[in-house]
Amino acid sequence: MRIYEVERGDMQHIPVLLDSVLDVFAPFAEGNSRVFIDCTLGLGGHTQALLEAYPHIEAIGIDQDSAALKIARQNLAKFSSRIRLLHTNFAQGLAEALAILKCEGKQVCGILADIGVSSLQLDDKARGFGFLSDSLDMRMDTRLTHNASRIISEYSEFELERVFREYGEIRESKKMAHLIKTHKGGFASAKELSTFLAQHFSSRKIHPATLAFQALRIEVNDELNALKTLLTTVQNTTKKHQMAESNSALSGAIVAIISFHSLEDRIVKDTFKAWSKDCICPSESYRCECGGGYARGKILTKKPIMANAAEIHQNSRARSAKLRAFALQ
Repeated sequence: MRIYEVERGDMQHIPVLLDSVLDVFAPFAEGNSRVFIDCTLGLGGHTQALLEAYPHIEAIGIDQDSAALKIARQNLAKFSSRIRLLHTNFAQGLAEALAILKCEGKQVCGILADIGVSSLQLDDKARGFGFLSDSLDMRMDTRLTHNASRIISEYSEFELERVFREYGEIRESKKMAHLIKTHKGGFASAKELSTFLAQHFSSRKIHPATLAFQALRIEVNDELNALKTLLTTVQNTTKKHQMAESNSALSGAIVAIISFHSLEDRIVKDTFKAWSKDCICPSESYRCECGGGYARGKILTKKPIMANAAEIHQNSRARSAKLRAFALQ
């Protein structure tokens, strides 16, 4: 396993599933100069490795976290002539990047999105992502107006129960919402909230507050809708039928998504499956009437790629990571 570390101030950060990402994008070694889009640049680890491996490609890096973007700019300084950075949400950023490349007449060779909270965000107690955080924030983009604290205080018990049920898949979501809303004094920090949840709920495998924090984070950052928007942008930029002209900026590109929980992975899996279908007739049809030819490409990963024991030992965050990839026509 390749151990590839990038600077992040006080420690080293290891990009998740780096070897697998490099393997998925191995076709970059062939063909003409194209542009790689990293929709969740983070500290730049994946992009740095790809730019070093393939000197003929350029890159566009997108991230909504200004702190991460600042560090990434430093880490990628030696590639300044080959990379451009966009400070925005990855769903909006992909559309912006494609518009830029369309104006320049350039083709995309690959798109990568590493969905979820980063180690930088988790470890910064001021950001409110971790169980011991001093705030209750959870905004990936600090320009957002609402945070986890506002959700806890302003959402009704019914709305909060919905968040826990839909985004955390918590069996006791109703009880959890009721206890939180009836708790006197509210919660001033993530530490207070996680301690409170640990007192009222139990879990053998994970911290009792894990799924609640996941649900709040998804709600704050609208993560699932952002992922759906990203995939829809890709879909709308590709040809819809084999008879259509193949002049898309994404023709021949590889799309790779790294997810960290079942809700995200399910969206990616179902979308890739739909893209690979040659026939779009209703499932109840006895025979094909559409004529076929609607597949947008092929799935490269029949099952999600996951970290091996060696990588998990080196980087515990990789334990829940799943990588799926799709090759566009």
